[in-house]
Amino acid sequence: MTNIVKFHSIPSTKPLFNGFLDEFFNRPVGNFVGSDVALTQAAVNVTESENELKLEVAAPGFDKQDFTVSIENDFLTISAKHEAKEEETKERYTRREFSVTSFKRSFKLPKTVNQDAISAVYEKGILNVTLAKKEEAKPIVKTIQIG
Repeated sequence: MTNIVKFHSIPSTKPLFNGFLDEFFNRPVGNFVGSDVALTQAAVNVTESENELKLEVAAPGFDKQDFTVSIENDFLTISAKHEAKEEETKERYTRREFSVTSFKRSFKLPKTVNQDAISAVYEKGILNVTLAKKEEAKPIVKTIQIG
């Protein structure tokens, strides 16, 4: 006599679980913490001339004092954080709104940059960072006399 054992197949939760994880992790941070926090990635243009490198960081809505520009271990880090608070009080209620916008970008500095000659100016929504090149990195231009 043979015993027949039937196995009941249990539906896999893998697609359901993976779908949940995909949905959970592929949503913007604002969906979890509310619309009062905005994390952005500032757009940066980099141009190079014979004497310097220039970074143009698009950061509208910030103030000059919101920025921090620092150098550590040959990395230039530009960060900004802007907080806005608004409060309205009426007879029966108080409405408070807070918003925080921030970003942080880091750039590995080439050996040609003079780290003591870096300047930054913020105007009209653009942070302009100028990185002067070392003298030995500048191209040498000579005219050779033909004999």
